[in-house]
Amino acid sequence: MEHISLVSGHSLVENFKEGYRSIYLFVKGTGNVVAEKSNYEIVPETILLPNAADYITIMAAADSNLHYLKISTALTAQDQEDLKELPEEHTQSVYYAKFSDCQSYVEPIKSPNTVSRTVLSNEYIPRIAMGTVQAKGPDEVGAHEHPMLEQIFLGLSKNNCTVYADDAKTNFPPYSVLHIPLGSRHSVSVDKDETLYYVWMDFFLDKKGEEWLKTHIVE
Repeated sequence: MEHISLVSGHSLVENFKEGYRSIYLFVKGTGNVVAEKSNYEIVPETILLPNAADYITIMAAADSNLHYLKISTALTAQDQEDLKELPEEHTQSVYYAKFSDCQSYVEPIKSPNTVSRTVLSNEYIPRIAMGTVQAKGPDEVGAHEHPMLEQIFLGLSKNNCTVYADDAKTNFPPYSVLHIPLGSRHSVSVDKDETLYYVWMDFFLDKKGEEWLKTHIVE
């Protein structure tokens, strides 16, 4: 995982190796990406997955610095086989979406006031899924554990909440990254008038672990 910042008006060409997949989460600033001869407008809270593209060009707007995370994964032999079982339009074409346009879901550990969205389903890259959680305080994401996956949180704009994992707790401000210890019992709380707004990234240890995603009920 890398945090990359492009100064206004600058561009960067990203080339991709066979056997790897990369995910881009754009969180601050504006610009555009050219991939497979198509131009994609970049605004804060946008995801782009190049998939089978050989390279992409990322450009920051003339009046904006562009900040994003690049998450790269090496595909195992089993991942390569599992890719063949996924929809071809998900694994070959460029995937681009604004977080706010993504499919919403509900989950037992969250209140009715929470807005959750699936930003990247596990039908694009085997064993990886991502989404957002958003709520106004007071609210919480109830305590739970998932020993079948590694999880990382990325705080988004105005995020100001507290994350608990077993006996530890930490403040979680905007644009910070947290790793949830594997198998820990963890939760999130947000105080009155504050905002909970972050990306969760799930990296499953094996294909069977993806059954966890069935707890996300599409509305």
